[in-house]
Amino acid sequence: MKTRQKDRDAPEPQAPWNEVRPRLWIGGHFWADPDGAVQTAFVDAQFDLVISLFTRTGHGPTPGVEHLISEIPDNPLTAEQLHSVQRLAVTAAEAVRNDRTVLVRCHSGYNRSALVVAQTLIELGQDANTAIDLIRQRRSPWALNNQTFEQYLTTGLDIAYLLAGLETPT
Repeated sequence: MKTRQKDRDAPEPQAPWNEVRPRLWIGGHFWADPDGAVQTAFVDAQFDLVISLFTRTGHGPTPGVEHLISEIPDNPLTAEQLHSVQRLAVTAAEAVRNDRTVLVRCHSGYNRSALVVAQTLIELGQDANTAIDLIRQRRSPWALNNQTFEQYLTTGLDIAYLLAGLETPT
């Protein structure tokens, strides 16, 4: 399954991961160093919980670190995929409330991880627009360049889930 859209001309992020709020981090598997060379982001034991929406063998985390994997595409999501985003966001918010550090990552940390982190922020009491702005400020202006994901957040994942569930294969 292809999980990532063409980059929409977005540059690689300037860090492997960024803290969006205390104990909540957003990141990717790849980033660019100051010279512009693409680097691989390896997770060891820096975080208590790692949520991966895109995976590559050897990128961590180390054994013993809680690791949830739910590969979702960087495209419109099905009702089941939206439900997975909601469950992951609830899990991440609960971990943050319990003083655990959480990394949510995808390929570059722009769309899929931003969707889950934004929903986590919403679970923690932020409104959608504030959550989106905070992610763009802390990660990159390129975060949530997938307009469909931004619309899911501003509409509300509950409503997006119901609407996606109405679509039936013909």
